[in-house]
Amino acid sequence: MDLQQRITAFSNLGTFLGQFSNQIIEKKENILHNDFFFDGFKHQLKLAQENNNWFTQENILFAIEGWHKLLTYENISTWLARYQMPEPNPKKIAIIMAGNIPLVGFHDFLSVLISGHYVIVKQASSDKHLLPFLAKYLEYVAPELKGRITFTEDKLETFDAVIATGSNNTARYFEYYFKNKPSIIRHNRNSVAVLTGHETHEELQGLAEDVFRYYGLGCRNVSKLYVPRDYNFNAFFEAMYHWHPIIDTAKYANNYDYNKAVYLMSEYDMLENGFLMIKEDRSFSSPIATVFYEYYNSENELKEVLAAEKHNIQCVVAKGFDDNEITFGNTQKPELWDYADGIDSISFLIKL
Repeated sequence: MDLQQRITAFSNLGTFLGQFSNQIIEKKENILHNDFFFDGFKHQLKLAQENNNWFTQENILFAIEGWHKLLTYENISTWLARYQMPEPNPKKIAIIMAGNIPLVGFHDFLSVLISGHYVIVKQASSDKHLLPFLAKYLEYVAPELKGRITFTEDKLETFDAVIATGSNNTARYFEYYFKNKPSIIRHNRNSVAVLTGHETHEELQGLAEDVFRYYGLGCRNVSKLYVPRDYNFNAFFEAMYHWHPIIDTAKYANNYDYNKAVYLMSEYDMLENGFLMIKEDRSFSSPIATVFYEYYNSENELKEVLAAEKHNIQCVVAKGFDDNEITFGNTQKPELWDYADGIDSISFLIKL
């Protein structure tokens, strides 16, 4: 199976996913194997929601829409054009996936298969329904992939390299356990936003998307703000308000109530609006329903701080602050070449 065939297989998957969006779920004509897979995938969406209360239909379909837009023949080809893709020398690549947001491990899955390797997937129990079904669809549109995709719940034993994602604690375990294998080991990271006080209402509404999408559970969610000394949070809270229905989600509301009680009992200073709390804190990883903030004195000083903390930061959201910044509202819309932790998985895979 050559590279063009692999690209075609994933672009066909992208076309299939285009039937599922927050605007409409509608069966379309001329989709390969649609009679067999369309209703089955609708059922998997339902199972994914039942298995994980954080996986609302809106968030699942948001993730699916994102992959539909990315998985076109042209886009995948553009992504891979920057590499010298050798004739594959297939290896068995194990992927240990996180389960914090829907299909969070799909990019690793795509990268392994598109580079010509075999994949052994160990999923998180909280996100186990969607990917196996999509893998089966790939095997139907590209029968050459049969035998190249394995899902397991057992201990990983026979593999040549590993890509593993977890918390800082599990990452230390991974680093020890896989010390004799080529590996990509990912740790906890969070995203930050740099505000100046001159943001428009629309830009701050985009920031609300970066904060609240997936309930803030992703590494690309903004969990911390950097603001100037004289920053007034009124405009920030006004722009957040259109997300207030999030408090109707029981798990989110429970976290909000619990964390608010902790802050009040501990007599921490914080501001809140009934569904979001902000607290001055130097940490990066804020609890659900909370965003930390820290003051900065100058942009140059802040750039030095963020450079020193780059191992803790996934994205920097800003306007005119940094060459690698993400624009407001786009943290959860990465391109195929936006690699988690800044580690180029395709380069890693083609050198094996």
